[in-house]
Amino acid sequence: MTSIHVFDPALCCSTGVCGVEVDQQLVGFAADVDWAKQNGANIERFNLAQTPLAFAENPAVKAFLERSGAEALPLILVDGEVALAGRYPNRTELARWAAISVTEEQAPSGCCSGSSCC
Repeated sequence: MTSIHVFDPALCCSTGVCGVEVDQQLVGFAADVDWAKQNGANIERFNLAQTPLAFAENPAVKAFLERSGAEALPLILVDGEVALAGRYPNRTELARWAAISVTEEQAPSGCCSGSSCC
């Protein structure tokens, strides 16, 4: 089974709903992670503020931080290889990495369709 490891920047929580300002990107990503896990994905998240040892003990992550710095996080590893850095993956990317079939109903909805946007 494919393993997906997400190395988050220092956060107070992984959901994005803590603190004064809600980070909608984190809220959406947390929902996508929950969806992927419910569909069998093996995803682990590591927060720089809460689990710094996970960053230090992984050679790929350690090298990434030395080269790019913590401001370049998040870093996503798929089976130990860097798959994405600097942004969170969307549901389609998570599904592809975890070999999950995505139906139209499961795809994230947006207000844009065709050539018109709201």
